[in-house]
Amino acid sequence: MSQIETILTLIAQKHLGIETLETRRSDSLDFHDTAVWCIKDALEAAFRAGVEQGRNASQSDKANT
Repeated sequence: MSQIETILTLIAQKHLGIETLETRRSDSLDFHDTAVWCIKDALEAAFRAGVEQGRNASQSDKANT
């Protein structure tokens, strides 16, 4: 699993109560009723994770120059 997949899975588990983001070919496992505030929290967490990834990449680039 890639780093981004791991991060997204952790966000889905924490904020949406979704065990996995893998397709399981079952409506009861692949479709979820989710409150809008949970979706908002998950989107904010994903955004923050992206910002952090960008900062880390920027610092890595500066260290390599």
